[in-house]
Amino acid sequence: MSNIKIGRIVAGMVQTNVYFVYREDLKQAIVFDPADQGQQLFEALKNNGLTVAGICLTHGHFDHILGVAKLRQLSHCEIYASALEEKVLGDEKLNCSADTGRIATVTADHLLKDDEEFELGGIKVKLLSTPGHTEGSCCYYIEEAEAVISGDTLFELSVGRTDLPTGSMSTLVRSINEKLMVLPDDTRVFPGHGGDTTIGYERTNNPFM
Repeated sequence: MSNIKIGRIVAGMVQTNVYFVYREDLKQAIVFDPADQGQQLFEALKNNGLTVAGICLTHGHFDHILGVAKLRQLSHCEIYASALEEKVLGDEKLNCSADTGRIATVTADHLLKDDEEFELGGIKVKLLSTPGHTEGSCCYYIEEAEAVISGDTLFELSVGRTDLPTGSMSTLVRSINEKLMVLPDDTRVFPGHGGDTTIGYERTNNPFM
């Protein structure tokens, strides 16, 4: 039985799910999409005996990156993202932070390719390239935990919006079908907003499938 734990903190102006994934024995957390309040996130993890092993971004929209700079500064960790999202991460207009009055850009330390695997905090993670919500949106599959961090690609009974810069609905649906619906039915899906679900449930019930 896996000793990988998945926790969630809801943060930011649009209630984004920030996930922290760690092994109980190592206490080194991978933080997915630090949406805002980087210092508070750091302190919450520290108060629970966790250090930050790294930051993984599912895409570059402002509501998933506003906490990155402070969390990175405090934890001295590195940032992982899809190579296809480099432009969105670095452009305040494409990532929509220019519209919020809080300009934010991110330079990732590791720009990963589709199906590229890496390890943080003793946990093996695979990046699944799922463009559509943005041109470089991705998900992170943790096979041992039977879990996928889906960002704004796949939600419970819905999918991500595609009316923002670089979005495409046809591309999004194709990404979900080709990269996520092939995962085992009991794979838990942890989306960027709302509640969690499973691949099997979405395959049967999601109207976009």
